[in-house]
Amino acid sequence: MPTTAESQLRNGDISIAGFVRAIAQSELYQSLFFENSSPYRFVELNFKHLLGRAPQDQAEIAAHVLTYNTQGYEAEINSYIDSDEYVSSFGENVVPSARGNRTQAGSKNVNFNRTFALMRGYAANDTGKSAKLISDLAGNLSTKIVAPASGSGSASSHGKRFRISITKAKFGSRVTQSATTFEIGYSQLSQKIQNIQKTGGKILSVTEVA
Repeated sequence: MPTTAESQLRNGDISIAGFVRAIAQSELYQSLFFENSSPYRFVELNFKHLLGRAPQDQAEIAAHVLTYNTQGYEAEINSYIDSDEYVSSFGENVVPSARGNRTQAGSKNVNFNRTFALMRGYAANDTGKSAKLISDLAGNLSTKIVAPASGSGSASSHGKRFRISITKAKFGSRVTQSATTFEIGYSQLSQKIQNIQKTGGKILSVTEVA
């Protein structure tokens, strides 16, 4: 299926959205992310791959598990790609990419932390069978940004530095947006994010720089 979809995309027979749909419904995708994963983990990965964010809450997870159980695998994949969120974020010709690692209108602030937890370090490895966010979602708890485990191939948290890019409205004779970039250590990251959000700043991105 992936090879056929690639040919169709090159020939202009399908859009990028059609290509994404074909890949996500392929036997290869199923073997990698469905057959050896728990239902919750499968849904987590679909949110990550197809919508570029983590699930916001237990209700989102439950709705997609129900879709799969009652309508099947194909309907579960289609529910992401045919959603208003997918269409407004990516349309027909944009490859899905991470969106939840920056704050967005209408999105809960906690989703930033949850997406960050899925996208970086060991959690970015999609081969794990167990859901990464199940406890936080089930208990409606805030997800903490944690340091990579020692010995995982990543540097110790003490040496990690992150660059945060934000915009913030300035009110004067006219309202303007100012862009600012901070570079801080890991130990300051969580508090800095909270302070930015409390003062009305919008986080554009958080990137690991060292």
